[in-house]
Amino acid sequence: MCQHQIKCPTAAAAGREAAAAVALHPEQGWSLLCNGVLLFEDTGELLPDGQIIAPHRPSPTAMVTA
Repeated sequence: MCQHQIKCPTAAAAGREAAAAVALHPEQGWSLLCNGVLLFEDTGELLPDGQIIAPHRPSPTAMVTA
């Protein structure tokens, strides 16, 4: 699916969120990535095969530094 010179990660890859966005709809809270993944602003994802990835924002305590 990806036609970029440096191929984007596939939808099955661990780094799938690094794929280039081909459609941005921030007013609706989602972006379509070139690998077919729908990425939502809450960090949830809908993969091309229909699999749902729950939001995975870091917890506030994980962002605290020592």
